[in-house]
Amino acid sequence: MSSAGVLFASDTRLEVGEPLEYVVTLSNQAPNTIHLRCLGKVTRLDTPNKGSEESARSFEVAATLERYEFIRS
Repeated sequence: MSSAGVLFASDTRLEVGEPLEYVVTLSNQAPNTIHLRCLGKVTRLDTPNKGSEESARSFEVAATLERYEFIRS
């Protein structure tokens, strides 16, 4: 994660340019769990370790971070 976006693994194939909502957990220690709800767009989709059985089911997704809000629970 950076100030401009994120890179994460996904079992779902996404399209470049597709809008995306994702949540990042910053602290998971009750009672102060903090989540960052983010909105962005997919900028890159890669298949890691081409040729492996796992690569057929897994994608590396790069996405922008355009808007965010903190959610405390």
